[in-house]
Formats: sequence, structure tokens, C-alpha cells
Amino acid sequence: MKKGAYTLLVTPFRDDYSLDEEALRRLVRRQVESDITGIAPLGTTGENNLLTDAEVKRVLQIVVEEAKGKKDILPDLCLAGTQASIDRARMYADLGADYVVAFSPYMVLPVPSALMKYYEQLADACPVPVVLHSSKGRTGVELTPEMTAALAKHPNIVATKDGKKEIDHLAKIVYLTRNDDFLVFTGKDTTAYPTVAFGGDGTFTVVGNVIPDVMSHMVRFALEGNHTEARKLHEEYYPLFEACRFETNPMGAKKALELMGLIRGNLRPPVIPLSEGWSETLRMILKERGLI
Repeated sequence: MKKGAYTLLVTPFRDDYSLDEEALRRLVRRQVESDITGIAPLGTTGENNLLTDAEVKRVLQIVVEEAKGKKDILPDLCLAGTQASIDRARMYADLGADYVVAFSPYMVLPVPSALMKYYEQLADACPVPVVLHSSKGRTGVELTPEMTAALAKHPNIVATKDGKKEIDHLAKIVYLTRNDDFLVFTGKDTTAYPTVAFGGDGTFTVVGNVIPDVMSHMVRFALEGNHTEARKLHEEYYPLFEACRFETNPMGAKKALELMGLIRGNLRPPVIPLSEGWSETLRMILKERGLI
């Protein structure tokens, strides 16, 4: 798997909340034309859990049609059951995914040994490499650095996308997996540069929907040791990193894309559009950086 920046792609909807296939193709083509490393659809940013099974399949079909062979494609499973996750992973692979990202099972609150077993059984059965995805705030369970390091030994588990903001947590994963063929990605834009600076491998980025080239360049500069240029981009765009997670992700990212004229900003209920006050703040941030 390549080091770099992977965009957590939003899923655009029409005013009746149906899938906006034309807008989705525009978004994917924009990513393909950028320097982004890969495209990660169907995560929480893509409102996976609010899509039907048929829509999940259709989103991936469109991404594959537009990006296969041009960018790595890494859809998220976003399921709780082991067999359901295996079935979806096989479907993703059949459709053309290069990797699958596996969100920790949510709601069921598996004990640590069961969580480990979930990932091991998934990796054993998955036709393509697996990327771990830990986000306790969304699932109620967490992969500790020690658990991640143990799973890193599995030959079909190649990376982690960790959503925890604490730098010491990410740093420990980097340290514990330093001798493994395993990549460590942050799932937060605000920690992308710091994570790479202390030995991490990149980011899965929400703001990559808005500024894919900036995120790709910032991560590449950091990976190359050019911290002056990486830090400059980190500081210049930090307010936008925060803005794209105003209230609840993906409210900010969708509003930004709407303000840029790229999509309708609709979100599936119970998620609602960004509030007026935060929208105005986001508008000012975009305007100050010449994005609108």
C-alpha cells in the first residue's frame, strides 16, 4: 500500500435524497485529476450507514468506473457482523476495490478478544488487503496500540486508519509497528502533518474532498522531510481542516462543496445541513483561501 493522502469521499444526494450519480462522477473525476493517492468511499464521511445495500454497490461501481487503474480505491465496510463484513468485502473485491477498510463493529461492543477475532477472520477471508479503522467515538470500542500492533502481524492486514486525535496514541502505534510491513494513517486532517512528522505514513482526509492537491502535497512534503513546506500548508489550511468537521462530519465538507458549486449539500436524515452560523464561518474560511 502506498503512503500518502486518501480522500474520504462524500456521497452526494439530490433534493429528494436519492443518490446523485452525476455529481458523484464529477467528484470522483476531480479526485482522479488531482495528486491525491487514493479514494476511500463509503465511510462515515460517505454516509455508508444511511445507504441501502443497492446504493452501496452502486456508489462503488461508479467510483471504479471513473477511477480504476488511476487511483487506489479503498471502500469502507461499515458493518458490525463478521459474516456480513466478509460478504461485503468479497463484493467490494469483485467490483474492483484494491483494498477494503474495516470499521470496528459498532453497537455490539465486542470485548477485546472478540474484536481481534473479528479482524483476523475478516482478513483470512478477504480477497484483497485489509486496512483497520478504529474510531471509538463512532463505535464504542477501540483498537489499542497493542491490539493494532498484534494485528499488524497478519499477512493480509496492511495498515490502520486511526481516528483518535491524541498524538501519543498515534505515536505508540508507529513505534510498536516500526519493524512491520504496516502503514499508520491518521483519520483526522488536523493531525495529518504531525503524524507523518513523527514517522506515520499519511492520512485519510475529509478536507481532501475540498482541497485534494493541498493534502497530497502537504503529506508528500512531510514524507520527504521538507517540514518547512509541509508546516506552511498545515498552518495555512488548519482552519479549513477544523471547519470540515464542524458539528458532525460530513456536514462541513458537504457545505464546502456546495459553496464551491460542486454538489447539492443534502445529507440523509437524521443528519441535517450545517447551521447558519457555522456555514457563514466556513464561507469566510473558503473565501480567504480563494476557494470561492
